[in-house]
Amino acid sequence: MTAPTNDQIREAVSREYAGRVRGVLDGIEDEVPLVAASGCCSAPAAEEAPSCCGSDAGTDAQVTRIAALYSQAEVADLPSTVTDVSFGCGNPTAIAALQPGQVVLDLGSGGGIDCFLAAKMVGPAGKVYGVDRTPEMIALARKNAAKVGATNVEFRQGEIEALPVDSESVDVIISNCVINLAPDKDAVFREAFRVLKPGGRLQVSDMVWKREAPAELKSDLEQWAGCISGALLESEYVAKIRAAGFDNVTSDAREYELGKGLATTNVVATRPAGVPAPGRCC
Repeated sequence: MTAPTNDQIREAVSREYAGRVRGVLDGIEDEVPLVAASGCCSAPAAEEAPSCCGSDAGTDAQVTRIAALYSQAEVADLPSTVTDVSFGCGNPTAIAALQPGQVVLDLGSGGGIDCFLAAKMVGPAGKVYGVDRTPEMIALARKNAAKVGATNVEFRQGEIEALPVDSESVDVIISNCVINLAPDKDAVFREAFRVLKPGGRLQVSDMVWKREAPAELKSDLEQWAGCISGALLESEYVAKIRAAGFDNVTSDAREYELGKGLATTNVVATRPAGVPAPGRCC
């Protein structure tokens, strides 16, 4: 099977996630009862969505429910239009140690759940930016921001491989099961390095492989959208972050039960002080 191009991968991923939220977005616009989108955090049963992002890759990996990712206290005041469209594999705000007044960037912000949680942590003196390539996700996130009254959150449509964000303007970057969807991860990490302030932190949750993935997965667009085909070996993932210039890179990959090598990980890295920001990558 011929390997898909980067543009084909991006379009397939965007089309998949647009479809997952279109019913919710239409429900807001029509002011009718909302229909929950399917996905890893809202799937009714693990056997129906074995992977984190809801696609059956034949890995037998167990779905992660929203209740396991976020405490009830964290999400109690968020509407279903936020919680029902959360497609993640971790809770990056829990590991980010955010402080009041910080500027935070969420790569692949989706319906906005991590942005809204981060907004509470950084407070009115802080700022949270969410970037997503899918127009439907941006539209939903902006409507959700109005619903929850998140005045310190801004959503921007764009590629995480070419961020619409100023250089050295961000204290902390978070992301939740999204970088694996990007076909050019080197560009993602270069851009993350560019927009972080010296001393800034990259703290993300993502999918990785603990051993080599089946070669045929790389040509499967459906599995790209399912967070499977684009996942890297943990060692390769960490190496790409280091190659972008980051220091103190750590990863705690934990293989899913019966996951056949597929794992979820929390990755932490630091942009060292005193290193000039590179030019824009794209």
